[in-house]
Amino acid sequence: MEEQPEIKQSKVKRFLKETRRVLHITKKPNKTEYTSLVKVTGLGIAIIGVIGFVLFLMKQLLW
Repeated sequence: MEEQPEIKQSKVKRFLKETRRVLHITKKPNKTEYTSLVKVTGLGIAIIGVIGFVLFLMKQLLW
């Protein structure tokens, strides 16, 4: 069942309005915020990598 064109247009308009609102609210991070974000992200990636490596080693050694 296909939606009516008026309903699609209203959904698109609402999406654009919400997108504009979010972009207006957000701000560019300063240097300290950016560096802490990079550190936390890097730490998360490293932890996930270590967990994956340990699971890989366990699989290789046990089977």
